[in-house]
Amino acid sequence: MGSFDIDKLLDELEAEPSNEDSAPKPPPGPLSPLAAEQSPSRPLSPEAASERPIHLPLTPPRVGEHLASLHTAQTVRPSQFTPIHPTGPQRPKPTSKSKDRSRDLSRDQSRDQSRDQSRDQSRDLSRDASVDQDNSPAWNERCFIDLRSAETDELQLRIGSDRPSLVPVRGSESEGIRREQALIELLIESNLADNSKVAAAKKIAKSSPGTRFTDLLIDQGVDELGLTQAVATVYRLPFQRIADDADPERDFSSDLADRIGLKICQELCVLPLRAEGSRLVLATSAPMDSFAIDEVRMRLRARSISLVVVPARDIRLSLDRLDTGDAEGEEVEAILSDIDEDDVQVVKDAQEEVDLEREAAESPVIRYVNYIIQQAVKEGASDIHIEPGDKSLKVRFRIDGILHESMQPPAKMAAAIVSRLKIMGNLDISERRVPQDGRIRCSVQGRKLDLRMSTLPTAAGHEKVVMRILDTKSIQVTLDDLGFDEDSLTIWRKQIDQPHGIVLVTGPTGSGKTTTLYASLGQMDKKTKNISTVEDPVEYHLEGITQTQMHEKIGMTFAAALKSLLRQDPDVILLGEIRDIETATIAIQASLTGHLVLSTLHTNDAPSAVTRLGNIGVENFLIGAALNAVLAQRLVRKICDHCKAPADHTEEMAEYLEMQGIDPDATFEGKGCDRCRNLGYSGRRGIYELLVVDDHLRDIIARGPNVTEFRRTCTERGMVTLRQDGFRKVLAGVTTPQEILRVTDATI
Repeated sequence: MGSFDIDKLLDELEAEPSNEDSAPKPPPGPLSPLAAEQSPSRPLSPEAASERPIHLPLTPPRVGEHLASLHTAQTVRPSQFTPIHPTGPQRPKPTSKSKDRSRDLSRDQSRDQSRDQSRDQSRDLSRDASVDQDNSPAWNERCFIDLRSAETDELQLRIGSDRPSLVPVRGSESEGIRREQALIELLIESNLADNSKVAAAKKIAKSSPGTRFTDLLIDQGVDELGLTQAVATVYRLPFQRIADDADPERDFSSDLADRIGLKICQELCVLPLRAEGSRLVLATSAPMDSFAIDEVRMRLRARSISLVVVPARDIRLSLDRLDTGDAEGEEVEAILSDIDEDDVQVVKDAQEEVDLEREAAESPVIRYVNYIIQQAVKEGASDIHIEPGDKSLKVRFRIDGILHESMQPPAKMAAAIVSRLKIMGNLDISERRVPQDGRIRCSVQGRKLDLRMSTLPTAAGHEKVVMRILDTKSIQVTLDDLGFDEDSLTIWRKQIDQPHGIVLVTGPTGSGKTTTLYASLGQMDKKTKNISTVEDPVEYHLEGITQTQMHEKIGMTFAAALKSLLRQDPDVILLGEIRDIETATIAIQASLTGHLVLSTLHTNDAPSAVTRLGNIGVENFLIGAALNAVLAQRLVRKICDHCKAPADHTEEMAEYLEMQGIDPDATFEGKGCDRCRNLGYSGRRGIYELLVVDDHLRDIIARGPNVTEFRRTCTERGMVTLRQDGFRKVLAGVTTPQEILRVTDATI
């Protein structure tokens, strides 16, 4: 699976046809100049001029003439312009062709003026200025003013359906970078964002072109209100809030919103507030989006626009109130009188008509799915989450136990991407109503991987996909690599060398229990011992070990498989999990008859495993007789070696560390770098709580103690708790106190 250009791939995905309504969209950007072979003496036809913007050579002093003649396009800069006066001596005599074209344009615009004058003056934002040659200087002066007040370095002349209008072109890349950097510095200085959130947003932005950087920051948890205020500060624009109970007639203009179109306003996230003469006051949360502002300018034919920065939430709520309307006071008969039977026709869901299998087999979809998997393996992810929504599609990776948003593919590709994964996992792509489980075997960069795949229907009609990456490289570790201290490792090795008994590993899902058990089996002599396992599911295939998959639907339960294994003359049995009384009873009987049984339980600490077996229904005297040891464990993130530095703690944390007997100045933390995605952590290490059951504890277990008393007794007899082992690793510079407090409870 080779590398490729992700930006090019996303362009291909965006270029595919969509089933959405063909509503007017903001212009995609400044167009390139017209071809050189287009003769300057041949003006564009009105049809061509009304369909797309063109650039005009507005070089002084011939602005008026070029407006009339519509010559070859080119981009111009404000520095090229000088004020033009009616009496200026530079005005050349227009040609006859120019006069004819000017008169044609003048007649068209005169008709527009007479039509506009019949409208309400408060709603008429711009009375068209004639571009006749005799009146061109006044219009040219307005062009000059707009040019000088424009935020961008480049402008273009747009030819609309009725008359030319001057609109700004998206600003230069350097200007956008400077403002983005200023926004980031302001957010960090105001404690609204940290380096990790900014780095995550930048990373997603690279793989999701067209997505606003501010939207990505909000997705990373940056406060929307504070971010919007920072945007207003950077762009030097006024900031305003719109109350939830705002009056559409007083606080913003519902008439102007209707003229733009509510759907367009919702797509662009803009709201017209009021008209001040020929100037429109427009609310937006993204003043950097010149395309959205240009779209509003053209739809309202506004001569000038004043921007006000308003949180997107306020704009959406205001538009929702306009979209919903209020018909509570209307009579039912009055409503029905305007409705015909044919006004609403039932149509099939467009998604059902799409050939998902054909879309999933298309080259861009295949390559993008391959890119997702390749990127997850490259970043060391353990899980891939593909989460489609109504308007977005998110791909998140679980790295070192924490979910990170990685990319945002086009939302319209959700069904095709999910279908492609279901085809790879041999699942039914036509069934989207029930969950499905599958397995994908692939090779990435020469490494053979298994992806355990699960689909889940959502209430919105989509399918969420989660894939667990099973990399055999991750289990090719020894007990020495897991993070045991020297004493605990020596005791654990002795316990797994016992000829019989039960050894349990406890912890929540994702705490590394399977890795510990597989590493323990790797220490055993496979030539002289018969080792068998019963798992649900079999995640990794081990050489020299008999592994059995549980199938509960056909009666192959843990208890049934364990009964069969006892007839196979085993020495060591690995039981995936003790879930019920039957499985627990058979496991205890096997341990009492000369077999070593390794298994797992879901408990918070080691002493709780004893009471959990009792709650399942196992007799206390059997627990005390069969149980040899219990190992509780957690995984904590390691400090990145490339940005490791002395920690700077808050007063509360420093005081807490001193209470635990830890010198705050002797601890470390990661400052964040490119190697660790600016998180300060890279990789994980285990912390452990090992309980060895001796004769004294067996007598206590036989009497059925409660978990609190039993835990206190274990610690008095020298058991090192999870938190104590974690603070040892803090002193060793392996991890941070925050990580230990995150994964452990105060009681353990």
